[in-house]
Amino acid sequence: MGLPGASGYGSKSTGEEVTEGVSLSCNLTAIITGATSGIGAETARVLAKRGVKLVIPARDIKRAVEVKKIILRESPQAEIIIMEMDLSSFDSIQTFCSNFISLGLPLNILINNAGKYNQRLDLSGDKFEMTFATNYLGHYLLTELLLEKMVQTASTTGIEGRIINLSSVVHSWVGRGGFQFCNMLNPKEYNGTLVYAQSKLANILHAKEIARQLRERKVKVTANAVHPGIVNTGIIRDYKGLITDLTFFLVSRLLKSIPQGASTTCYAALSSQMIGVSGRYLADCNDRICSNLAEDEKEAQKLWEETHALIQKRLVSQSYCA
Repeated sequence: MGLPGASGYGSKSTGEEVTEGVSLSCNLTAIITGATSGIGAETARVLAKRGVKLVIPARDIKRAVEVKKIILRESPQAEIIIMEMDLSSFDSIQTFCSNFISLGLPLNILINNAGKYNQRLDLSGDKFEMTFATNYLGHYLLTELLLEKMVQTASTTGIEGRIINLSSVVHSWVGRGGFQFCNMLNPKEYNGTLVYAQSKLANILHAKEIARQLRERKVKVTANAVHPGIVNTGIIRDYKGLITDLTFFLVSRLLKSIPQGASTTCYAALSSQMIGVSGRYLADCNDRICSNLAEDEKEAQKLWEETHALIQKRLVSQSYCA
């Protein structure tokens, strides 16, 4: 219905509206994955308009350059750095993080926005199911490699760091029996919609576990997950082949626009109402209840430990091969 919630915003709010009047006391630096199209590109545009320095990791450099040009036409003062990264590749993520840290920039905001949906089974270069590798594993590794930079930045500047994981309401479609780590890495039977939902559940659990760890360390960095709404983006178009054109036409009338879809991410990144808020699941710029499984702290810790062990084993193996 678009009615505002406790924050004063609702499903009809846009990224520009929820950040209007935001006053940045100093220059902030944000990394946004998946910023070459859709919600990510709109998030980048809004943050640049508000004075945030952007770092855009991209596999498609040509497309990233086009997005940069579009943003600069509206905000000529914007600072935008484009760097190469393939989120489905551990090697590529490591290289990006090393290159970013060598720049000597602070890091205030990390937006794990990129999302992928595959109708058919496809494997990443690391031999993991592509949707899970891109949506969850890649963002896990990216966050781990950049976390100490964020902690250091927050400690030095006194400004709260913010990690934002893009999730989806479809996380609630996953039951406990359908959330087995090994099977998600290499599913025996492939269901693209279920795999996508599993990756979105993992994004919430990841945000909640990182938030818990950061609270224990008493550092000034928060982590939250957001549901952007059902937005008419490339991922929705990938679903079109699974439903009739008529159904798609009818459903598309109910979808959010891209500016509306970017609102909760922008709100979580810049709003003063989010100071100190961590480990939450947001939708329409308001706190929302997620599934029981997504709220399970033990499940979040277990997933973090399994992922940590997997990545450490893979990275050690790669170092030996090198």
